[in-house]
Amino acid sequence: MINITIPTPTVTITKQDNPELSNIYGFTDFHLITRDKGGIFMFYNDNQELLFVGKARKLRPRIKKHFNDNVSPIKMHRDEVSKIEVCIVDDPAHREIYETYIINERKAKYNVDKVFYK
Repeated sequence: MINITIPTPTVTITKQDNPELSNIYGFTDFHLITRDKGGIFMFYNDNQELLFVGKARKLRPRIKKHFNDNVSPIKMHRDEVSKIEVCIVDDPAHREIYETYIINERKAKYNVDKVFYK
C-alpha cells in the first residue's frame, strides 16, 4: 500500500463579503499566490466541502483563469467557492499524483477527470 500525505497549504485565501478593493468573485488576495511556481490548488465552499482540485505550472494565472474562462469545470459553480488553498509542489510528477489522490480521497465534487470513486 502506498502512503501519501497531502501537503499542507502554503497559502489560503477566502472570499470577502463586501470587498472594497478590486476583486474576482469576492477574492481580493490573489497577490498572495505565487505567480511563478507550480503546485496544486483546492476550491472549497462555505461548508468546507471540496469542490475542485487542480494543478498548474504557474499557480496564480491558472487559478484566475478558472474564474474567467468559459470552459472551466466550475464555470457554473464559481459563486460557491469561498476558500482557495494552494500548495507549492515543484515536481510535475508529484503534482499529478497529489491531484489524482486528493480528487479521489476527498471526493472533489466538480472534478470530472481522474475520478475513480463514481
